[in-house]
Amino acid sequence: MANASARANSVTVENQDVALLKSTTVGRGPISDIAVDGDTVVTTNFGDDSIAVLDSDTLAVHGGVFAGQPTTVAVVGDRAFAAVSSASYDAIAVIDTVSGEVVKEYPLSFNVTAVVTSADGKRVYAGRSGEEGVDVAVLDVTAERVGTIYVAKAADATIDAMCLDTTGRRLYVGVTDSRSSRLITVDVETSRVRRTLEVGAPIRGLALGMEGVAYVLTSDIADGGVLYVVDLVNNKITADVAVAAAPTQLVLSADGTRAYVVDYDHVAVVDTEKRAIVAEVSVGARPSAIALGSDRLYVADYDGGVTVYTVAASTPMLYSQFASALAVPAPRELQPAV
Repeated sequence: MANASARANSVTVENQDVALLKSTTVGRGPISDIAVDGDTVVTTNFGDDSIAVLDSDTLAVHGGVFAGQPTTVAVVGDRAFAAVSSASYDAIAVIDTVSGEVVKEYPLSFNVTAVVTSADGKRVYAGRSGEEGVDVAVLDVTAERVGTIYVAKAADATIDAMCLDTTGRRLYVGVTDSRSSRLITVDVETSRVRRTLEVGAPIRGLALGMEGVAYVLTSDIADGGVLYVVDLVNNKITADVAVAAAPTQLVLSADGTRAYVVDYDHVAVVDTEKRAIVAEVSVGARPSAIALGSDRLYVADYDGGVTVYTVAASTPMLYSQFASALAVPAPRELQPAV
């Protein structure tokens, strides 16, 4: 395990709700994404084509596989779902986080740029870019089938981020093309787009807060990084705050009071009520991705390292405890994987 002080980790805070715990080196080169669920952390190491499974407390690596070039990952229970690509194919690889082995692959056409799962892990949503636009491949893990939700037409469009609400019935998709960006609301029951909200600058991150609020992170040369507060009920932007110079990712605490933003050389901690940065976290290398547990912040970097910090524990959203009990209907037009 790497020595934390040797990596020049530091924290600058107004309050003392962030503290360095430990760090380790997972692999060579940049880590493209990181996800956590319970006692398991999963990283996708684009630099050496590997997926690693770590203990969330000790950061000890207890499993992993080599699988194409992994990009984005989601983890729920004892399964991780990672987008992998190579010269010959693109797929979602399913990793057993207990054994550290790939137990299933779903070949998919086109490039997968975002992955989210339902609370019970029975549905996996993979945002992908094709020749004529963007769509979401919906993996029914139980039936081992794949359906498609068509999102937007634009040859240069990409899906930058996605979130599924606690009911499992609304999928929020951040789409960017050469002209603008927009937040799209998809009804999972009907597999249809219900609402579109123009945002403007390229979207880098998306998170759902409490009481029908979403946070959309954007970045461009003119305005830098901006965090937009969106009223999902009325489908409008209600506030914005400058949060970073060149942000790339966003996570939100379970109670919605803290937003953590990956910037060029640090992670900014934003108080969403005050709409102000209250802390900056440095890991001694360029941060590439973040994940948030109940009271732990995991920061991956471009040197193949992972650092963990304690953060103020937050109370989960009141409705989330019922999410796993809600049935999510299968998407229309289920068909064999392509």
